[in-house]
Amino acid sequence: MVEPAFKPKITAIDRIQENLVARAERRALNFLCLQMPRPVTPDMLTAFGMVGALMVFAGSIGSNYDRDWLWLSVIGYCVHWFGDSLDGSLARFRKIERPRYGYFLDHSCDGFATTLLVVGIGLTPFVQLEVALVALAGYLLMSIHAFLSVRVLGELRLSYLNAGPTELRLVLIALTLAMYFAGREAAVVFYLNPFDLFVGGVGVVLLALFVLQTARIAKRLAIEEPPRN
Repeated sequence: MVEPAFKPKITAIDRIQENLVARAERRALNFLCLQMPRPVTPDMLTAFGMVGALMVFAGSIGSNYDRDWLWLSVIGYCVHWFGDSLDGSLARFRKIERPRYGYFLDHSCDGFATTLLVVGIGLTPFVQLEVALVALAGYLLMSIHAFLSVRVLGELRLSYLNAGPTELRLVLIALTLAMYFAGREAAVVFYLNPFDLFVGGVGVVLLALFVLQTARIAKRLAIEEPPRN
């Protein structure tokens, strides 16, 4: 007799979203879910979001030849928001969620898309790659923290310091527009220009937040699970 494959128990995840635009974004997503044609599926929207990330990456690379390519990145951020924010919302709206599959695919795509976005910034002529990688490390560490919190607390925190993925995209759009209109900036601290300082500063904040949040959760768990005698 063949034993059935092991399937981990799926429990309800408490989604915590306290970012600044959460309410307005939720109203917009609910409206879009109502308007979405039936043939459009959550998987199609996930793929659409990845196309947006590739557009951002292509625009960043192209800016080495002509900064007008940065407009492709701006459009790409909007496409990425549409697909990435709407895929899960549509699944929940239509009550066709696949918890394990959706969680795995969505966050796997998120990690790859974020890598494309941030590495792309580091491959423009405006920001040094080493600085962009600091920001990427900070973001991915915060993602790891969020995924671990799901396992140990049953909570998926989608925002920190009143900011979430949508606010991050708005910041990146503003950064892209600043790069377009300001052009290359001269170094102001050692070999770092203002764009380097901004991107690196965001990375340092994320790294510090990861350390603080890890210490906070570890302290909470230590109280809830005292040492056994």
